[in-house]
Amino acid sequence: MAIAAAADDGAKEAPPPPPPSPTYRSLAAPVANPVDKFALLPAFLKVRGLVKEHIDSFNYFITKGIRIVVQANNRIEYKNVKVGQPSVKFEYNVEKITPQYSAPVMVDIEYTVGKHYELKMKQDFIIGYLPIMLKSHACVLSRKDEAELARYGECPLDPGGYFIVKGTEKVILMQEQLSKNRIIIDTDSKGRIIASVTSSTHEVKSKTVIFMDKEKIYLQLNQFTKPIPIIVVMKAMGIESDQEVVQMVGRDPRYGDLLYPSIQECAFERIYTQEQALQYMDDKVMYPGTGTQKEGRSKSILRDVFVAHVLVNSGNFRPKCIYTTVMIRRMMDAILNADTFDDKDYVGNKRLELSGQLISLLFEDLFKTMNSNAVERLNHSSGKLHSSPLDLSQYINEEIITHGLERAISTGNWDIKRFRMHRKGVSQVLSRLSYMASLGYMTRITPHFEKNRKTSGPRALQPSQWGMLCPCDTPEGEACGLTKNLSLLTHVTTDQEEGPLMNLCYSLGVEDLSLLSGEEIHAPGSFFVMFNGLILGKHRRPQRFANTMRKLRRSGNIGEFVSIFVNEKQDGIRSFDDFLRDGLIEYLDVNEENNALLSRADSLLYLLVYAQRPLLTTKTIELVGYDKLGAGQNATVAIMSYSGYDIEDAIVMNKSSLDRGFGRCIAMKKYTVTKEKYENGWSDRIVMPQRDKNGSLLKHNMQALDEDGFAAPGVIIRNHDIYVNKQTPKNTTKQCGARPTDMDYKDSPAVYKGDDGETTVVDRVMLCSDTNDKLIIKCIIRHTRRPEVGDKFSSRHGQKGVCGTIVQQEDFPFSESGICPDLIMNPHGFPSRMTIGKMIELLGGKAGVSCGQFHYGSAFGEPSGNADKVEDISYTLVKHGFSYNGKDFLYSGILGHPCQAYIFMGPIYYQKLKHMVLDKMHARASGPRVLLTRQPTEGRSRDGGLRLGEMERDCLIAYGASMLIFERLLISSDPYQVQVCRNCGLLGYYNHRLKASYCSMCKNGENMAKMKMPYACKLLFQELQAMNIVPRLKLTEG
Repeated sequence: MAIAAAADDGAKEAPPPPPPSPTYRSLAAPVANPVDKFALLPAFLKVRGLVKEHIDSFNYFITKGIRIVVQANNRIEYKNVKVGQPSVKFEYNVEKITPQYSAPVMVDIEYTVGKHYELKMKQDFIIGYLPIMLKSHACVLSRKDEAELARYGECPLDPGGYFIVKGTEKVILMQEQLSKNRIIIDTDSKGRIIASVTSSTHEVKSKTVIFMDKEKIYLQLNQFTKPIPIIVVMKAMGIESDQEVVQMVGRDPRYGDLLYPSIQECAFERIYTQEQALQYMDDKVMYPGTGTQKEGRSKSILRDVFVAHVLVNSGNFRPKCIYTTVMIRRMMDAILNADTFDDKDYVGNKRLELSGQLISLLFEDLFKTMNSNAVERLNHSSGKLHSSPLDLSQYINEEIITHGLERAISTGNWDIKRFRMHRKGVSQVLSRLSYMASLGYMTRITPHFEKNRKTSGPRALQPSQWGMLCPCDTPEGEACGLTKNLSLLTHVTTDQEEGPLMNLCYSLGVEDLSLLSGEEIHAPGSFFVMFNGLILGKHRRPQRFANTMRKLRRSGNIGEFVSIFVNEKQDGIRSFDDFLRDGLIEYLDVNEENNALLSRADSLLYLLVYAQRPLLTTKTIELVGYDKLGAGQNATVAIMSYSGYDIEDAIVMNKSSLDRGFGRCIAMKKYTVTKEKYENGWSDRIVMPQRDKNGSLLKHNMQALDEDGFAAPGVIIRNHDIYVNKQTPKNTTKQCGARPTDMDYKDSPAVYKGDDGETTVVDRVMLCSDTNDKLIIKCIIRHTRRPEVGDKFSSRHGQKGVCGTIVQQEDFPFSESGICPDLIMNPHGFPSRMTIGKMIELLGGKAGVSCGQFHYGSAFGEPSGNADKVEDISYTLVKHGFSYNGKDFLYSGILGHPCQAYIFMGPIYYQKLKHMVLDKMHARASGPRVLLTRQPTEGRSRDGGLRLGEMERDCLIAYGASMLIFERLLISSDPYQVQVCRNCGLLGYYNHRLKASYCSMCKNGENMAKMKMPYACKLLFQELQAMNIVPRLKLTEG
């Protein structure tokens, strides 16, 4: 009991005084030493959070975004829109208990009544229910402190940032995309140089591509059947002089040479005026009939779809012309100088779409659908009723928005035809296996393209990701390098209003382009000012302009996330609120989730019974709050070879430690049963267990049931026991007038599939109803598991290993002070992996136990106390009577002799992983078969067979074990006796009544032979015959 003694020694020393808490003055003081900056982090982490970007983006949507969407519609007059408190409608009452955490979206509708068009207003009319993100402004628990959260029964550390839909927690992952409204120069699949812009406004989303083919420049838009020469487009927008086009692109003769073939082609088509150009383009429109017929279809496409984010005010196309020439010029620069190509993988060209924007897109689509639907129904009914007052609200169907949002979030499929968006897997179920797993979902970024591409470009670690994306945290396998994670101190910024910033730029000396002639646009020495992809104008002194903007940003006069940079390569300065990361993240200390969400249960939970706080921690762990929610135990580990059962990272465990509760966990599994309703008005029913006259149960497997037909909480439930005694009507379609009797029902009980010999207990049974008002029964079944051979453990350094053997404590080695290790780890795990952190953890943990304080084990020892150097730890160890290098003198438990070497021994934090033998162990002799092929079923859940595949077959062929192949592939699988006709070689059949074989092709049974073949082979022959292919068998005597 050296630990107790060491603790007594340590008690004599006075504990160090706590560091003074930072004040505003101390934080604002100039930082002399890099280490002193650390006090800023917790201060920053109060303001920006790991989940803050999700919550900010959703807050922006419910406060501003939803208003913009509603005001952009022009069909129905909505005056005001707001999101209410989370609630649910239940038979005309508003209640707060629900498997769906959503709030009503309410609007004020204006409409006219009667002949005198009297205005009426309908207030707070609900147009649908919006799922609410936990911890956002609309959430019940926003801005609650820890005490209030505890009163609500909530975990104060829960990060929020997810939705609750249909009783499950869903996270909308961040989506990575190429930047919108920016010119990207690249090559397409045919090797042509293209300049593309993906425009995005609240009215239109479109992609404009200008490409060069055979030295001529064309415009490609989805609305036109084929590419259109770029000079024709310029003429159609009102620039009829070729000279002006050349001036707007640039006076350099090299640009003129590249433009010449395109000008020639336009002349060849005999197009000289705006009318001729528009006429030429009208013939190439994909769907005739868009836009007003008088104006011409192509002009409306040029105005609204072509480079849609550059707006046309009162028919002035000049800003669009200038933008087009800038695209052409950038493309020509790329031809003349290959360095100016854009790198698609560069982080500055990427934007992250957050949950607020994704829901905004979805809401916009559903909202427009709802409006057009209402107008259609109104027109349909107004034909019948001439004089009735027009109350629009009765034609609005709130189900469209409610169901659309619910379906998208619960399935993760974002199918928005209006914006040509088809994405799968946008939302995922929030993993609750550990606190770290839940936090990881909040920082995860998914790419916009599919995983099976073999390209290495997007997967590579870009230098521009430094400080923004974590270089280590990415999955192994197919998504490696594509699925990324934000760094701890990254913040993703949300939209800011553009109007005030534009005015500010003009007042700082930006010249409006519409006032400049074509010649002046590219005058040397002046720079373009790009604002969120729009060309604002020119500026003569870009560096001064950028510095002024930065000063305004630092003084807090403009938004803190407006990013400004001067781009020397392309003669342009861009200032746009950089939608991307530019700030810091806060550590989240409040969760807000509706206290009344009773019906939510995790489908699988593993709870460690005696969780501990790690003895050795790091600053990052403290910032995230992971030390408050322990996920493992401090085990005393001896590093030595022992017993031979520790090869390949296996661990030898001490039986007495397991008896004391080391590594013990509780597995909770949820089983759901739905009481279905059928179209003929009948529904499933739950009946009490059937008994005989003496009162004893008719069926032995009903012993877990209570009198109400559900399993009783706290009862032991075994394999094949019934936990819900449900009955289904035999007839579910035909209408029957009479009330159903017992004869009309058949048994369809919910049967528990567990492991034989294990004691599992019904933890609790919950009843609730889903959105369609069906009764749902959720049974949670609890199983306490102790570690066994084959269970997986891991330290915090990626040193994972399975339990190789469990040894009695009396056979374990022990130290002079009587300490026995909990685990023994093989030393061969260290040399090739070089996990030095694990050795430092062992030393630091040992020193911490002996002096009674938590040590820091960060990678680099610093004088500030953020990490302890190995020398300081060794000094502490020596002071408390241990060896400076952490090694101990051990005795063998089997022989009682001293071990021949000193053994490195001390506490290391070990975690139990979810991979347990009990969930994976599987074997079978004979068992169930598939109906179609009569071969054994596949998979552990279906009690399937063990497959001898093609490669195993190849080994047996090479070995020459022909009878073993015969036995495995035929006798043990699907043997079948067939009757084969020797004349025609086709399969016949055996007539049991006449006791004779018969060939239906030859119409006799004379030349029939019996043979054995796999049933799957017989099936193949019959399937081939069904396709008019005749397989004939030629037989010889065996």
